[in-house]
Amino acid sequence: MKITVILCTYNRAAILPTALQSVAASKLPDSVHWEVLVVDNNSKDNTKAIVADFMARFPGRFRYLFEPRQGKSNALNAGIRASEGEIIAFLDDDVTVEPTWLANLSQPLLSGEWFGAGGRVKALHTVPLPPWLSFDPPYDLGGTICGTFDCGEIPGELLRAPNGSCMAYRRQIFERFGLFRTDLGPSDDGDTPRPNEDTEFGRRVLAAGIKLRYEPCAIIYHPVVSERLHKNYFLTWWFDFGRALIREKGQRRPFMGLPRHVFSIPSLIVRCLSVRAFRWLTSVHTQKRFYWKCWVWMTMGQITEIHRQANRFGRPTWVIAKQTSPSAD
Repeated sequence: MKITVILCTYNRAAILPTALQSVAASKLPDSVHWEVLVVDNNSKDNTKAIVADFMARFPGRFRYLFEPRQGKSNALNAGIRASEGEIIAFLDDDVTVEPTWLANLSQPLLSGEWFGAGGRVKALHTVPLPPWLSFDPPYDLGGTICGTFDCGEIPGELLRAPNGSCMAYRRQIFERFGLFRTDLGPSDDGDTPRPNEDTEFGRRVLAAGIKLRYEPCAIIYHPVVSERLHKNYFLTWWFDFGRALIREKGQRRPFMGLPRHVFSIPSLIVRCLSVRAFRWLTSVHTQKRFYWKCWVWMTMGQITEIHRQANRFGRPTWVIAKQTSPSAD
């Protein structure tokens, strides 16, 4: 059995060694062969030299792949194509892992009983949090800044898509369901919503009735960095999240000559935007107030994406299909 860990990176040379050193210390049974495939998504720093150093220090453990097409989904898909493992795990370039992370995450997939698994993503608090930000229910916004994911201490079936920084799938899942959508996920094109390339794939798999495993002992740590601790970052992320939710649904057959999403705008305004705006504007509690403000921005993102799709309506079908295809091409 062989495992490939795909780690995509873009201009993160300053922090990349920490992530690589962390995963290099992973402990797995001798019967399991594993590699770390670092996909350099067109970095302009010395990322290649850093990976080369790890390749020299850990022969056979690390590989380097350059993907010139900008966008994390492009990098992920290139990594999947170049991977050699029967199990493909995913890791971000700004995290650290427990030494048993990979063993615990992949163990349920070795027997073939499960086809995918997700672990826990914990926040690593390195700086003080501002008073408007909560990492605790019911106003938890930790997923915005570091993708926290925690379904408790008991392993079992996952009922929601795992976080992309701590998940693994058997290779045949990609052969059956395709790759990550390139119209979702971090990109520099100015149009692609940042979130959802990972969770959309998980929801695609779950919708087909495939069972995924939750492994609470597969733990990674994502640092809370000061660069993201400002309100504009959160509001932009939530606006993009709203756009991604609409885009994730894909193109639907028109009704009365208009895209079907258009008919959901009145409902979004009356049932969602007005209620969320009221809670935002009337909340006295600082964290509660900002939490609902983020939800308002998400709803505005949904409306914006629906308007965008309506403007694109009438363009040739092959153009729309090409831009929204779930494959990497």
